[in-house]
Amino acid sequence: MATYIENMRKHFQQNKRIREHTAHDSKVHSVAWSCDGRRLASGSFDKTVSVFQLDNDRDRMVKDCTFRGHSDSVDQLCWHPKNPDQLVTASGDKTIRIWDARTNRSVATVNTKGENINICWSPDGSTIAVGNKDDLITFIDVRSHRSKAEEQFKFEVNEISWNNDGDLFFLTSGQGSINILSYPDLKLQHTLNAHPANCICIEFDPKGKYFATGSADALVSIWDVAELACIRTLSRLEWPVRTLSFSHDGKMLASASEDLIIDIAEVDSGEKVAEITCEAPTFTVAWHPRRPLLAYACDDRDTYDRNRDAGTVKVFGFPSDNS
Repeated sequence: MATYIENMRKHFQQNKRIREHTAHDSKVHSVAWSCDGRRLASGSFDKTVSVFQLDNDRDRMVKDCTFRGHSDSVDQLCWHPKNPDQLVTASGDKTIRIWDARTNRSVATVNTKGENINICWSPDGSTIAVGNKDDLITFIDVRSHRSKAEEQFKFEVNEISWNNDGDLFFLTSGQGSINILSYPDLKLQHTLNAHPANCICIEFDPKGKYFATGSADALVSIWDVAELACIRTLSRLEWPVRTLSFSHDGKMLASASEDLIIDIAEVDSGEKVAEITCEAPTFTVAWHPRRPLLAYACDDRDTYDRNRDAGTVKVFGFPSDNS
């Protein structure tokens, strides 16, 4: 009987086509799929958000719309965990915006206290947490669009996330640690000394069994959620790990950096399933919530003008022409 890793290696041998789409006039900072997998959004230094529709019948992406309204870079975005039409963006213009993909417009603009660099939804969709460059995390009630709590940290806060149950709030730090707070009272429960260098990114698997962190030490650590214990590390990358994403079944983990590859590992063994060759550093990756399709964006340059950013979004995993 073939193992999972053998099956997926065979799958990607037959489904290794990359579809590339011009999305922006400048560097793409963030890509994310809606919870139903029908839409892919990207946020850019050019202050805009692009939304694509996935045409499952033809296995292609179709540009749907562009959201405009921010007056500075869109640094991170994420879709509502249960509503496939709602998207939130964090910007350097000291606001977050909530968008409706059905009407293609912003339904709320919330002013914040600093230049925002990271954002996430609570699993129930009731709260948005946004972090700024001054290491202040603000918790915003989605219905009232008002702040209901703030937490100022005295160390560098990189990425933030609730656990899947929504009762713990995790953040990665410049000290290499993972700080875990109870939610909603925001009391420190644990400090995990995860890496000897800056702990950059964190991602929970959809099944709630594991979370992963990426660090400036070029390591990816995979952690057991229940035990808060590191079960394995991945060391195939050589540069600081900037971005992570678990596949929909929780069995694969994509990680990327300034290495010119995206590593796709089997979570249970740590073995390499596949790798995607890139022409430039990769700072954002996102698995489709139902299919083995990986969206990503690189810091690549325009083919005809090397002084310009390409602003492209790529999706790996479509059927190959010769399959």
